[in-house]
Amino acid sequence: MLKIDLLRHGETTLSHTLRGSTDDDLTELGWAQMQQTIDQFLHVSKQDSMHHHIQWDVIFSSPLKRCRLFAESVADQKQRSIFYDAGLQEMHFGDWEGVSIQVIYKNEPELLANFWQKPTQFTPPNAENMQDFYQRIFNSVEKMQRQMLENGWQHALVVTHGGVIKLLKCIALNHSLDDILKMTAELGQLNSFAIHEDSSIHLLKELPQ
Repeated sequence: MLKIDLLRHGETTLSHTLRGSTDDDLTELGWAQMQQTIDQFLHVSKQDSMHHHIQWDVIFSSPLKRCRLFAESVADQKQRSIFYDAGLQEMHFGDWEGVSIQVIYKNEPELLANFWQKPTQFTPPNAENMQDFYQRIFNSVEKMQRQMLENGWQHALVVTHGGVIKLLKCIALNHSLDDILKMTAELGQLNSFAIHEDSSIHLLKELPQ
């Protein structure tokens, strides 16, 4: 069994929009949210006499700045290898990229409502559809699993996006992908998953930000 701890990026300069593949920056608060979560997670592990101290073997990250820059900081602090995977990026929202929910609701209320309720059936204009997003994430997790097994790595930190974490929660909890927007993945929150030999994924725990 392999363990992956998925850290969602913190607040960004476009946090009130569907930024998707838009490469915006973390705010100071956003960086602090991520650092606080990491510090808390490592502190809890030190206090738990039933488990060994958390030590990530490797770090994977979305190449977008709101993930990459923090991941590089942790990799430097922990002296760990870091790998970037475009497959770990957020869903691309097409014409809705960088647009606030309020504006979308004003201009396309029916399409927005349909997307919230049935994202597998309704896709924003010129956006990535849910099936392609699922396949992209699944391929990245399989690639990550192979890389970890080849190198003898048991535990990875993955710095990524809300949509990626929510999709993996749907898979781990055997929910329909239409439930993806009901899953939680708060800014700066960390969720731990197990990848089993057959590539099945299970949610271990989530650490509130």
